[in-house]
Amino acid sequence: MSAPLENLETQLEMFIENVRQIRIIVSDFQPQGQNVLNQKIQGLVTGLQEIDKLKNQVQDVFVPFEVFDYIDQDKNPQLYTKDCVEKALAKNEEVKGKIDAYRKFKTNLLIELFKTFPNEMNMYRAYRPDSIQ
Repeated sequence: MSAPLENLETQLEMFIENVRQIRIIVSDFQPQGQNVLNQKIQGLVTGLQEIDKLKNQVQDVFVPFEVFDYIDQDKNPQLYTKDCVEKALAKNEEVKGKIDAYRKFKTNLLIELFKTFPNEMNMYRAYRPDSIQ
């Protein structure tokens, strides 16, 4: 990761931790904890300001919309990358199978053409020696 992304990640982690602490304080609120809560809320505002300052440094980062769909579905966004790699591997195997089928077809076609048209295929071989292997 580059430095701007690392800075943003650090700020987001600190922000999330601050939100977690506020949730704990609020879930068992005691009046004597008001000052601590106020400090945490101020820290939240400061954290948002810091995150806002970093936005210009990471504007060139492209995030596919599908990642946000994963987040909306309560899935880990890293699963998007895993799913993309798995789809690419599956497509690669499919294409490899087609290439192999075409190669076999070419080989069988050349064999049959040599059997049926030996003179013409020898002339073709002399004309295009790289096309017949």
